[in-house]
Parts: sequence; structure tokens; C-alpha cells
Amino acid sequence: MFKNLLKKKIVSALALTTVATLSLGVVAPSSQAASTTIRIYVSADTNILDLWEKTLVPAFNKEYPQYDVKVTFDRNGANDAQTLAKITAAVAKKRDPGMDLIDGGITTTLGSAGLLFPLYTGLVPNLKMVPKVLVTNGKGGIPYRASTVLMAYNSKNVKTPPKTLTDVLTWIKANPGKFTYNAPSGGGSGYSFVQTVLDSQLSASDILKLQTGADKETQVKWAKGWDILRGLNKFAYGQNGTYPTNNAGTLDLLAKGLVDLAPVWSDQIASAIKAGTMPKDVKYYGISGPSLTGGPAFLGIPSTAKNRSAARYLVNWVLSPTAQNLIVAGNMNGIPVIPASKLDPVIGATVSDINIAAIRAGYISANAADLRTAWAAEVPGK
Repeated sequence: MFKNLLKKKIVSALALTTVATLSLGVVAPSSQAASTTIRIYVSADTNILDLWEKTLVPAFNKEYPQYDVKVTFDRNGANDAQTLAKITAAVAKKRDPGMDLIDGGITTTLGSAGLLFPLYTGLVPNLKMVPKVLVTNGKGGIPYRASTVLMAYNSKNVKTPPKTLTDVLTWIKANPGKFTYNAPSGGGSGYSFVQTVLDSQLSASDILKLQTGADKETQVKWAKGWDILRGLNKFAYGQNGTYPTNNAGTLDLLAKGLVDLAPVWSDQIASAIKAGTMPKDVKYYGISGPSLTGGPAFLGIPSTAKNRSAARYLVNWVLSPTAQNLIVAGNMNGIPVIPASKLDPVIGATVSDINIAAIRAGYISANAADLRTAWAAEVPGK
């Protein structure tokens, strides 16, 4: 379903997108904003940093040059725990936490704890174009793009790729050394594979508990999944229980032909193929039983942020057709959170068959953090 992201007409179509799309609810910045500086904290992989610094911020500044946007980057959320504690303490003391907008996995945790500035269509008019179910799940966070983890394979060597998780596990054992996934602590593609294996041994109600609230009791049921993952150590690349440290490491092994099958982010693999850094023989697809995870990424404004007003104007602009076109058609190759019909017609056609609300969700950040820690203790080298 994601193959359309690579349509060659995207670039020319993007050039035709006009400022007229801004008429769909973008509010002009107000002179009442507390400051002209918007401080963004990005807790993600380097492609998300590039999205902000090379695409979104320059385009926003072109429309609104009076704003100065500064980005602070935390690769793969290495400092999320400290940042969460910092914001919690700042809100409790009614102080500025030093950031106005957050793009990272901790956004939903902050929202659930009531630490985000509430945003609704009166403040962010373009929010009316976003599916309500996504906004409700955000609890104060605003979805602005989406992606999902897929299985990538070298079609030159893999003629019939495994379509279900059970088939994937069977394939791995039948093809020693030709599969890998990265450490969950280093990137979401490996994390997704691990969660999917764990979920395959849980009930639907247990999975929902882990998606919606911190739950140490349910985590005990991960035991069967850890057994399965440990059993892959001698069959995965290296065959000694070692794994790539991050998403880029997995992509590198694929690009060099050292592995033939691996979980990857939809946006990263599409970008690599488009850029020519991934061989044309590498294809990608979604598995079932269960599917790999994905979903929207959320933006959040801490409730005591100094520049809340300025930040919400940026959030509203990011939800505009102009910005969503950039997210889909630029190097990000993301999935939009507004209807494809609101985008440039040619760009919208590339994502018209994607139902963002149907992508399988990951765990809430507290459980996700525990998963990463537990994997490091339970799986590598065992």
C-alpha cells in the first residue's frame, strides 16, 4: 500500500502547490505572542531532525519570517526520562521548562499526565481536518505525521517474501544470517519487531492495557515472547546474539546486501530508495498476524511554556495542506494526518489508500521504555 509513495510525479506536483492552500484554516501569527522565538525539542531519529531543519522550519519562516525557530535534538529519546522529569517539575512550579514544542514519544505521556497545553479547533483551526480518534488518543498532543514499520527484502534473493509473523520467524530459521533487526533502544523499527513478537503471545485485552497505561503486571506476560526472540539469536545476522544499534544500522546491512530481510520504517526505506542509497532490488511490504506497529507522531506544548501562543501557530501551520504536502512529498516520505483530498491532487493520490487510523499502535511510553530495558537484559548474547 506504500509503494505509491515513490511516484515520480510527486516532485513536479509539489512545485505546483500554491499559497492558496493556506486558506484552509491557517491563522496569521498574532502580535500578542509572548516571544518571536519558538523552541522545539525533537526526540527522534536523524530523519526527523532533517524534516524540521531542512524542510518545515525553512518553509514556515518563508511564510512567517518574524519567527525564529530553534531546534534541540535528542537522538532516539536518549534523554527522554530527564526531559520528562524537567517538564514535570517546571509545570508543578509554574515555570517555563525551556521548550515550547515537543516532537517525541514523551508527548503522549505528558498529555496523559495533564502537563500539556490543551489545543482545540478554536486555537488550532486546521485540527478540524484531523481524524477525531487520533486527537482523542493524543490527550493534549496533536498528531502531525504518521509512519509505520514494514518488512524490507532483497527481491533478487527472496522471491516469495513471508507475509505473516509466523512465516517471518520460519523464514529466519531457514535462512541463517540473512535477517536482522536493530536494538529497540536505538530505533523504532527494531522496537516494532520486538513488540510485535511479544504481542503475538498476548491477548487483545493485554495489548490494549499496554497501549493505554503503565502496567508492570501485564509485562510479566512478555516471557513467552522473550523465549522466541532469544531463539532467533543464532539465526539472525552475525548468528551470535548481536544486533545493529539503530535504524541506520539495519538499513546499512540491507544496502550492502549482507541481509535479505529486515523491519524498517516506511519513511526511511522510501527515502533511501528515492535517494539511490538503497539498491533498486530492495522492496517493502506489510505483514500480518499481527502487523508491525506504527501510527502518528504527536506534537505537544508544555502547559507552562513561555511561548505557547507562538507554538500553536506553528502547530496550526504544520497541519496545513502546504506543510502536509511537504511531509508526504519531501525527503520524509511521511503519511499525512489530514485527508488526501486536501493535498495537491497528484501528491494526495499517492497516499489515498492509507487509513492512518487503522495502523497498529505501539505501547504507551512507560511500557515502551520498560520493553527496551527488558530486551537488553533478556535477549542479546543469550
